[in-house]
Formats: sequence, structure tokens, C-alpha cells
Amino acid sequence: MAGTRDLPVVTDLASVFIEDRPLMDVRAPIEFGQGAFPRAHNLPLLTDDERHQVGIRYKEAGQEAAIELGYQLVDEAEKAERVERWQAFAEAHPGGVLYCFRGGLRSRLTQQMLHEATGIAYPRIAGGYKALRRFLLNTLEEASPTAPLLMLGGRTGVGKTPFLFRFERYIDLEGRARHKGSAFGREPVPQPQPIDFENQVAIDLLRLRHRSPDAPILVEDEGKMVGARQVPPALFERMSRSPLVVIERPIEERVEQSLKDYIIDLEAGYRETLDTEAAGAEPHVREHILGAIDRVARRLGGVRHQRVRGMAESALDAWYEHGDREGLRELIRVMLVEYYDPMYDYQLRHKRDRIRFTGSPDEVAQWLEARGLRAR
Repeated sequence: MAGTRDLPVVTDLASVFIEDRPLMDVRAPIEFGQGAFPRAHNLPLLTDDERHQVGIRYKEAGQEAAIELGYQLVDEAEKAERVERWQAFAEAHPGGVLYCFRGGLRSRLTQQMLHEATGIAYPRIAGGYKALRRFLLNTLEEASPTAPLLMLGGRTGVGKTPFLFRFERYIDLEGRARHKGSAFGREPVPQPQPIDFENQVAIDLLRLRHRSPDAPILVEDEGKMVGARQVPPALFERMSRSPLVVIERPIEERVEQSLKDYIIDLEAGYRETLDTEAAGAEPHVREHILGAIDRVARRLGGVRHQRVRGMAESALDAWYEHGDREGLRELIRVMLVEYYDPMYDYQLRHKRDRIRFTGSPDEVAQWLEARGLRAR
């Protein structure tokens, strides 16, 4: 591997994420699927099967024998195709970097093969994926305890997530988790892998603290879990001790916001994901809403669960058959008043000592701006 000695190696891992450098991930597809970074593109040196065979040979006979087997498994035509893909990526992303799992044999081979075939000296990450992942975990552990967080609370339907986007500095945990954080909060697309979610949150925190270490960061007041994804523990610990501001809105406004967030946008998401019209999305929307009601059946109680489910079925029929949304509005109003509000009020009573301000969205925005949170 002497040919890689003079090829560039990146050791400043923070800069990779702060500068949002494109990433050429040459790990096998199965490794990539288990966890990756934003902006990473999987252009593997070896397929899953090839990696498996080479790994066995490495354990049995050492590095040289593993390299020899790798060359035997990948014929010249396949090698040329892979080099072409690497070259296309490198030319499209001249500021990028490449890596394998540990920054060892696979990334050095890729770097060498690309350079020998094209003359492109594409940088590789020292320590590879493992080093990048460890760096992000350390970032969460080290940056979270002193992060200047301001927590954003409010009952369901006050529009907390769109409120975040009014400001320059925020971490959108629900957006990163692809989940709105309740039984009705699932999205048409699956949640990211836990590692992917954690990586993205760490990068968000890294960039915000790099730009302005002491400027406040707005975060929605979440529980430990966003859907099936855990908020990184060090960050959640900081969140649970940070000041809280609470948005209040009239019930009718909350009904309209919830209608948009949990039903109208949901259907639009299914239509886009499935590339279909409303009729094609309808079964998925029905299953989503009725399934969510069934998941909270125990908390609703048997009689109320049946009543709410019946309301939902009738409301969905009226919407899809006649375009009438009034039944959906009444369903949402019942769920807010009878289910979500009592639960939220109970939780808020345990956080009263952290509340710094309560008001309408505009009043809360003014309060935040007066304390250094810049609006867009």
C-alpha cells in the first residue's frame, strides 16, 4: 500500500461536518444501511457477499491473502465500473472525502485505485466511519451539558414546529426523527435508523455551537422518545433542566393547526410517497388514523375509545365521499380537550419552576427576540 503514502488524509473531523463536506462511503451496503451520515453516498468497494468472503480470508490467512482474494472476486470490468462511479462522485463533489469503516484497507485501496486510474487524489478520513461516529458521540456528551437551550412548550395544536422555523437557531427533533411525537405522529416514510438520527442531531448541535457558542438554541419540549427514536441522553438531560417558554392559542386555532398537521399534510405525504391520487392514499390515511386511536385505546377507556373510533370512521367517510371536514374538526376537538390537554397539563405542572414566559405565538416570539434569539 505504499502508493497511498502521499495521498491526502483528513484528520480534522469537526471540519467535515461543519463544512458539510460530501461523503463517499465505500463500506458494503449492509454496513451503510445500519447507520450513516447526512450527505453520505454509498459507493462500495465490495458487495456484501464479497466483503463476507474477504473478511473470512483475512481472519484465516491475513491481509495479503485477503487483498488477493478481493482482486480475484472483482474482475476488470467490475473494477472499471466502480472506479467510474468514484470518479463521477469525485468530479461532482470536489470538496468531498471518502472513508471505509476504520479508515484502513478498503479506503486506502479505493483511494489508490481512483488515483491510479484517473489521477484524482481524493482525501480519505483518518479512522474512517468509526472515528467520525465516535467524534459525534463525544460532541453530544461534551457540548450538551452547557448548550444554551430554550425549550418551547405548548398544548397539541399550538404549532410548535412551524414556530421553530421563525428563528435562525433551533434543533428540530421531530423533523430529524420524521415523527410528530405522539400516537398520531407517524409519517408516511419510515423513521431513520437510530444511529442516523443521533448523528444528525449531533451535527446540528455541533454547527450551532461552532457558529455562536453562547447564543440561545430553541428546542421543542419533547419527551425521551420521539416515536421510536430516543433523544440522545446527554441532550435530553440538558433539555429537562433548561428554561421553558409556552405558546398558547385558542382551541379553534389549535383544531385547524392539528387538522393541517395530522390529517391534511399526512394525506399529502402519502400521495407524494406513493405517487398516487387521493383515492390511492385513502386506505393508508384511514389505517393511520384508526390505528393511532386503537393504540391509545387503553388510555381512552373502552367506552370512549369506541365513541372516538366511530367518530373517526364517520368523519373520514364524510371527507372522502363529500369533501366535508367538519367531522374531522369535531374529532380533533374531542381528542384535544378530552385526551391531550389533560395529559399535557399534568406534565406542565411538574415544569412550572422552569417556565419563563407564556403567551401567544407573536408574544413568545417577541420575548425570545429580546433575549437574543434572532428571527429569520
